[in-house]
Amino acid sequence: MATHLQGSLFDQTDELRLGTLDGTRRTRLGYGAWIDVLPGWLSGGDALFEQLAADVPWRAERRTMYDNVVDVPRLLAFYGADDPLPHPVLAEAREALCRHYADELGEPFTTAGLCYYRDGRDSVAWHGDRIGRGAREDTMVAILSVGAPRDLLLRPVGGGDTLRRPLGHGDLIVMGGSCQRTWEHSVPKTARATGPRISVQYRPRGVQ
Repeated sequence: MATHLQGSLFDQTDELRLGTLDGTRRTRLGYGAWIDVLPGWLSGGDALFEQLAADVPWRAERRTMYDNVVDVPRLLAFYGADDPLPHPVLAEAREALCRHYADELGEPFTTAGLCYYRDGRDSVAWHGDRIGRGAREDTMVAILSVGAPRDLLLRPVGGGDTLRRPLGHGDLIVMGGSCQRTWEHSVPKTARATGPRISVQYRPRGVQ
């Protein structure tokens, strides 16, 4: 699949290397929700983007919206608990997240969902990961982003002040506590010129 990614001026290496998670910075959102953010956790993220864009078996989906069937505005891939991930560094990242959050989460991250935002027209609407246990239990969703930065927006369920976090080029965000129940997140469309981005979402068993 052809890509047109302009690399980061701050990540000029093809060597894939994860940093320590000790530098994560936590923001408490209220209602028992929080996010941890770590810019540039993965060095060489642009090289990983190119490999994932070319090698992952991306699929396009269509969904019913009101009375119409529409294209989902992004490409998707999913890896279950027993599926090998499409690059060894993604398995290494999952293991590092499992170790770092073991005491707080109490269980491992098991699945990985990938989203490919090809340009500013691709997006995901406001939502929480509330299919399964996330609808009734505190949990965590960790997102590793590679490629060009796109804004991730967060707001309380029902509306309120919106937080904006640009994520790409190896950045990490972890949404924890009640975040999936009491907050929503989205990646909005943008008219600004922007390159492609891939996000990798690590989730525990039974959270979607």
